[in-house]
Amino acid sequence: MLHIPGILTGDALARIQTLVSKATWRDGNKTAGHLSAKVKNNRQIEETDQTGLSAAAQILDALAINPTFAAAALANKISPPLFNRYDVGQTYGPHIDGAIRPLGSMRMRTDLSATLFLSAPDSYEGGELVIRDSGFEQGVKLPAGDLILYPSGAIHHVTPVRKGHRIASFFWVQSLVRDDEKRIMLFDLDRTVQSLSAKGAAQETVLELTALYHKLLRLWSDC
Repeated sequence: MLHIPGILTGDALARIQTLVSKATWRDGNKTAGHLSAKVKNNRQIEETDQTGLSAAAQILDALAINPTFAAAALANKISPPLFNRYDVGQTYGPHIDGAIRPLGSMRMRTDLSATLFLSAPDSYEGGELVIRDSGFEQGVKLPAGDLILYPSGAIHHVTPVRKGHRIASFFWVQSLVRDDEKRIMLFDLDRTVQSLSAKGAAQETVLELTALYHKLLRLWSDC
């Protein structure tokens, strides 16, 4: 799991919040799979809603210029961002995300799931995203504009909202590197290279580590 702060800030965040407030919402159960339908109780923006499509395009633009997301996800494909809303009493029980999702006329593999929080955490009670990984559970409730990135195979749920309402965007990533451990190693190596460069390390050392990064990426990538 990786918390990426500030995917949306300032005016960009305000524009997205305004757009989704004007969108058409429907019962989120209409898009649930057979098992998920038994535990899903929320609302989603219609996928053809023009305000929702505009908000989704702006989120993709923000992701494209975020260096942490780029380094962590190594995205090959990103599904169009969707939006959900949980009002008082609404929840989404334990479930996993499907391994394959439609992407236009094609399909994509879901390696990573992402939730981009759009509601300020003090504007609602409950509504934590709880992710189970390696036998441990972690509750996530982030500032508006922040994103959590996690393996799509992890069991997760959203706790009931007790007050206010919780709005978020969510989407999936097919990574160039499908294996979680290899992707994490590449991310750690990338951060090390960036840190050494910022601290003025010898150019030869930085270049050698950069070459190692690209050798591993070439070896492990699916493209």
